[in-house]
Amino acid sequence: MPKNTALLSDGLADPRLVVLTCEELADFLKLPSVETVYQWRRKRTGPEGFRAGRHVRYTLASVLAWMDSQARQDAA
Repeated sequence: MPKNTALLSDGLADPRLVVLTCEELADFLKLPSVETVYQWRRKRTGPEGFRAGRHVRYTLASVLAWMDSQARQDAA
C-alpha cells in the first residue's frame, strides 16, 4: 500500500483517495511483472486508470471495482 494514504476515522484508507502507480498496482495484485499492467492498459482490459501529467495512476476504488467485475465474470 502506498505511503500517502488518506485514513478514515476507523483507521482504514478511503479507496477513492488511495492512488497507485503501475508498479504499486503490480505489487498489490502480486503480478510477476509490471509489464502485465502496461499490456492491460494498451488492450484496455485492466482496471481503469488516469493520467497525472505523463504518469498513469489507478485509484484503489477502481482497482477493487475491476477485481469485483473479474470475479463476477469467472462465476458466470
